[in-house]
Amino acid sequence: MELNEKHSGGDGNMWYIEKVNLFSIFCPHKFADFKEEHQFKNYKKGEFIYFTDDPSNSIYLLVEGKVKILYYTDEGSEVIKSVLTSGDVFGELSILGEEKRKDFAIVVQDNTSICQLTIDQMQELMKKNLNFALKINKLIGLRIRKLERRVDSLVFKDVRTRMLEFIREFAEEKGEEKGESYQINHFLTHKDMADLIGTTRQTVTTLLNEMKSEGLIDFGRRSIYVPNIKALS
Repeated sequence: MELNEKHSGGDGNMWYIEKVNLFSIFCPHKFADFKEEHQFKNYKKGEFIYFTDDPSNSIYLLVEGKVKILYYTDEGSEVIKSVLTSGDVFGELSILGEEKRKDFAIVVQDNTSICQLTIDQMQELMKKNLNFALKINKLIGLRIRKLERRVDSLVFKDVRTRMLEFIREFAEEKGEEKGESYQINHFLTHKDMADLIGTTRQTVTTLLNEMKSEGLIDFGRRSIYVPNIKALS
């Protein structure tokens, strides 16, 4: 797995994570100095990993399972920031000096396994492994850029455009590429998609059916097939 730069339409260059298995570069088990002292943590559905205002002193790799990152608005509304699956990293702002969490993380699938590193461990790994440090910095750049894009999309684009962009980005990050086509297995639920693009579950279902009838996608229970990724632009 490599972190490569791909061109994404007219939006400039974006860092994309091919095959999305950061375990191969991130987990301390891959480094002899940390292998013996490191352990995975297992969580059940509904358990919290951290809360808002907790000390921001760790970074996490989701090895297996599913986690939601959420935050509260000034009005007290709960907003989903991201839905994470195997291979995703979160809590990375602690590397940039964040002192307290501005969001919270909750497990939404049983048998979720997480690799946790303290900031001290992460900094030591980055000092000893320059290639590792470069990839982590690229990862953080990707996450910040994605959040900026999401805000712009919610403000300036209609819901169909947001859906098309979401599927394209998800496919390029986590799908199995075959030429211009992508197969996405273990896709998100309609409710998760609705929360992430700022609409209702019913609207997501309607849009997916429209896109299927137009030949843009095909889908099963938890998978989506994109025959031509460029058609989603």
